[in-house]
Amino acid sequence: MRRNPEDVTDVAAAPGRRSHVVRWVALAVGVPAVALVGVLATQPPAATRSAESPLLGKPAPPLAGPTIDGEDFRLADRRGRWVLVNFFATWCVPCRLEHPELVRFAERHARLGDAEVVTVIYDDSPKAVREFRDREGGAWPMVIDPKGRIALDFGVAGVPESYLVDPRGVVAAKVVGGVRADELESLLARARQAQTETRKDGR
Repeated sequence: MRRNPEDVTDVAAAPGRRSHVVRWVALAVGVPAVALVGVLATQPPAATRSAESPLLGKPAPPLAGPTIDGEDFRLADRRGRWVLVNFFATWCVPCRLEHPELVRFAERHARLGDAEVVTVIYDDSPKAVREFRDREGGAWPMVIDPKGRIALDFGVAGVPESYLVDPRGVVAAKVVGGVRADELESLLARARQAQTETRKDGR
């Protein structure tokens, strides 16, 4: 059978066209994927989610240790104000995303003098946390937990996790996942209201 010269040209060019098509397909798939990763990396933390814990309504476990600034921290010394105990690691993306929200919350309540944040370092180096804090801000105690004892006492399954401790030293709420400043304000308001109602009922 005799081939048309045009057919021979088409056959010879086919591999080139195929590779060209493959490149375009790869671009078509890859660009949206990269864009999706970028969007996810810049999204604010998901809505603050309260969670169950056997610690709720009970005294918070002892929380004491050196901070990344070489000072000693004791949760017991914070009686009389609300404390948000936040478990954090620099390798945790949701932790990094929630950090500006914690800064907003902490700065507002530093002015009011009624609540504060304390970070417990979770499976991370004090150096990495100090460098992160120096870049991103956060003027609150960041406690070193080298053996994970504090995290174990609080029953932390993963980061980020936060616990709201009331002025009496009792755990009022647990939050799993990244936090948002406005949701933390709502959580604090609800905890205060519940505490007020408890006093009225004489419990």
